[in-house]
Amino acid sequence: MDLQLQGKTALITGSTAGIGFATARALVREGAAVLLNGRTAEKVQVAVEKLQKEFPKNSISGVSADFNNVEQIDQLLKKLPLIDILVNNVGIYTSGSFFEAEDQEWQQQFEVNVMSGVRLSRSLLPKMLGKNWGRVLFISSECASLVPTDLIPYSMTKAAILSISRGLAQLTKGTEVTVNAVIPGSTLSEGAEQFLENAAKKEGKTKSEVEADFFTKVRTSSLLQRFAKVDEVAHTITYLASPLSSATNGAAIRVDGGSMGGII
Repeated sequence: MDLQLQGKTALITGSTAGIGFATARALVREGAAVLLNGRTAEKVQVAVEKLQKEFPKNSISGVSADFNNVEQIDQLLKKLPLIDILVNNVGIYTSGSFFEAEDQEWQQQFEVNVMSGVRLSRSLLPKMLGKNWGRVLFISSECASLVPTDLIPYSMTKAAILSISRGLAQLTKGTEVTVNAVIPGSTLSEGAEQFLENAAKKEGKTKSEVEADFFTKVRTSSLLQRFAKVDEVAHTITYLASPLSSATNGAAIRVDGGSMGGII
């Protein structure tokens, strides 16, 4: 299927690894020009070169910015070309007790996970509306609904993203611009891989055994009963970024393996 992404330019925040990098690869494969983003220029360059090696004829570039630094965000906005597709993917988290989490942890996660998308959308959405085409995507998480007790600040940010996404979608009424959120479930990112490796060493088990235990004892609501692959999440994001998804607006699309339950 041709997703009609030739000639479109996409910016994916937090795209040097994980879901972000998989999304960048999927968009490049469909012919979009892609700007990768990471916290440091070194990480961005490594990711860009990796994709350029795989797709030597495609337009692939990168720009670094720490989304906890407002000055760097301002500089990023000045460097950007005309963006057709914005994927607000960057996110950080800390795992720990609610009673021990200090204000700074809450504020930092809100600044990076929420305000990054707010600031970029505030700058780029008017331009999309001006040319009557664009896609803005916010990457949330099953934690927005499940709210693990060791991830309450992170879960709060992912719930906030859903409200922002829906609110911005209402500003696009009657246009060819859409704003949607994607809600991944437990995904086999680099962080999840590290979690499995560490737990396997600690418990004297294989990674497969640790993964099975996680879904048997922790994420019991999952129907998939395994970690989703980053490419599986990226495929959904790529479709929603395409012209073919024109009738989907203001939605929160689950790629959660059924973990969140419910019928809507």
